Amino acid sequence: MIRSAIRALRLPPGSRGLDAGCGIGSHTLLLAEAVGPAGQVTGLDLSRELLEHAQTRLDAPRLKAGASFLQGDAGRLPFKRGSFDWVWSVDCVGYASPAPVSALRELARVVKPGGTIAVLAWSSQQLLPGYPLLEARLNATSQGIAPFSMGGKPESHFLRALGWFREAGLEQTEGRTFVGDIRPPLTEETRAALLSLFGMRWGEPRQELSPEDWAQFQRLCRPGSPDFILDSPDYYAFFTYSMFRGTVAG
Repeated sequence: MIRSAIRALRLPPGSRGLDAGCGIGSHTLLLAEAVGPAGQVTGLDLSRELLEHAQTRLDAPRLKAGASFLQGDAGRLPFKRGSFDWVWSVDCVGYASPAPVSALRELARVVKPGGTIAVLAWSSQQLLPGYPLLEARLNATSQGIAPFSMGGKPESHFLRALGWFREAGLEQTEGRTFVGDIRPPLTEETRAALLSLFGMRWGEPRQELSPEDWAQFQRLCRPGSPDFILDSPDYYAFFTYSMFRGTVAG
């Protein structure tokens, strides 16, 4: 799914880019592949621990010259104006930010005129096929709607990002959603990832569910349960990431 989003950007070979909020650097390395050996991608993150992990992943000789990592704040970028040809940010800049327009303007500051800014974030999922009411109730819990909150302004929701881009002065704005789907046979890695996703999306929502819904959640989402949903031969699920992009004015 992320590779599809990167391909859709058509990053110029040999270009210089920034991965703002890079975490452990997974996307930084994919971006470095996309721009080729003559390109350069800098991954930036606040967390020293995550960056240390990212640094250990630079084991492919073809990537060592094309990717680097730096500690810093995506809201106050430590770069001069026009330092990059493009910027990429996933689940970071503009995602549940109190000032998304300011964040985008800071990204635009370090991109050359005509360059691209792309911001991506999780936008939806269907993980419990056959149980839409339970999943809707789980999604309505405090963790299920995170990182948003009850009473937030509609304009602050990530899917309203086209408005942020226009207000920040970006041109040729567009939005697009990418889907990742899952079907059997599930590898152990996929099963572990889905269990992690259950926990990330819903946590332990007992206090916010009826006793009946909590019992059903336990029955479907706990390994070892005879009705564990990942053991179903007909299991199918999907999740989506939405990407908004714009061009820095000349």
